[in-house]
Amino acid sequence: MRKLIFSTSVVATVVLSSSAFAGKDDHLIVQEAAKNVVNVQQITKLKDETGVTLTGQITKHIKSDHYEFKDTTGVISLEIDDDLWRAVGLKVGDHVRAVGEVDTHRYKPTDIEVVKIEKIQH
Repeated sequence: MRKLIFSTSVVATVVLSSSAFAGKDDHLIVQEAAKNVVNVQQITKLKDETGVTLTGQITKHIKSDHYEFKDTTGVISLEIDDDLWRAVGLKVGDHVRAVGEVDTHRYKPTDIEVVKIEKIQH
């Protein structure tokens, strides 16, 4: 009986803690980002996990799913999952509208975790 109670409490703790760290759902990020159309320079003033929309150009593949993004005010790293990258058919040099979440870090520069991206005409 003790094993059952212990197992149940461990499972409950894991489930509750994982949902607490999951962050916002993508649809909430998209809704918030629609209200926060910003440029790279403005990102530094925003809080972690703020939904934003940026428009500019992907200028470099940094590594893995990290890309350099540039607009008229500066440069920032975008984290774009491979499935998003391939679905849109992106390549370095493309002009894009990226919707994502500000991701601040203690020991590295702020970046944007992209949840939606589209090519735009320049």
